[in-house]
Amino acid sequence: MRTLDAAETAAALPYGALVEALLRMFERERLGEAHASPRTSVPLSDGGVLLLMPACDPRFAALKTVTVHAGNAAIGLPVVQGEVTLMDAATGVRLLSMDGNVLTARRTAALSLAGMARAGRGAASRVLLIGAGVQARAHAEAFAEVAGVRRIWIHARSLAHAEPLARHMRTLGVDASAIADTAAVSEEADVIVATTNSPMPVVPAQVRPDATVIAVGAYRADMAEVPPELVRRCAVFVDTLEGARTEAGDLLQAGIDWSTVQAFATAAPAARHGPVLVKTVGHALWDLAAAQLAYEKQR
Repeated sequence: MRTLDAAETAAALPYGALVEALLRMFERERLGEAHASPRTSVPLSDGGVLLLMPACDPRFAALKTVTVHAGNAAIGLPVVQGEVTLMDAATGVRLLSMDGNVLTARRTAALSLAGMARAGRGAASRVLLIGAGVQARAHAEAFAEVAGVRRIWIHARSLAHAEPLARHMRTLGVDASAIADTAAVSEEADVIVATTNSPMPVVPAQVRPDATVIAVGAYRADMAEVPPELVRRCAVFVDTLEGARTEAGDLLQAGIDWSTVQAFATAAPAARHGPVLVKTVGHALWDLAAAQLAYEKQR
């Protein structure tokens, strides 16, 4: 079994190919050819947690293993550590092990682009990015690489947090700037991407009538990046209905009609006259799709 480090994992997962791999996985999911078990959570000492996320299709099986130790930050260790192992489904032979943090960051950004495609939205010339961490950087790079975005406004807790990412994107040929006020540009942006851990809404309620809002940060029912009044105006698309019903605080707090929410695998494109919300919570099938792509690339 070959093991890919962080740099090798990133090189094996180019964003364009990863979007296509996810779209193919949506189809396998729709046809009942790919399956994932619910996430298993095992408590560890000192408040840590071990998370196990398995998935398979006819050819491959994958297992993501993640540990979370909040106290690691104080001793200079990563809070979140993980790896994804790809196996031959017929024999169980281990084929490839990848850096789980890098794989998750890249497939989450690619998932946002794949979700936009399933929602029938492709235009993304001007992006408002809220957040400046790992997910924000991955999304900025993915939109620049795949969607050809050339204008990005970046908002974070302070300009000092946002400016390094803006500087990095400028080295990639993107007109990127750190901004203090999201409302000043929210009605100019084609796409608004929120990648924060904020428990309170960070996306402005006023957006373009045809805007696409992507929310990836809130992962509990008591967290929401998108204000309820905006959620209720949007056509809503989610990566997994099962996960969204328990984890997507943006949707739960808005009291949406779940019968109107579409999962990526079976979605029909939204009408052009209203905003779209793409909400992702993660799923082991998306890790499986990424691991398969990495395996084919490294071969």
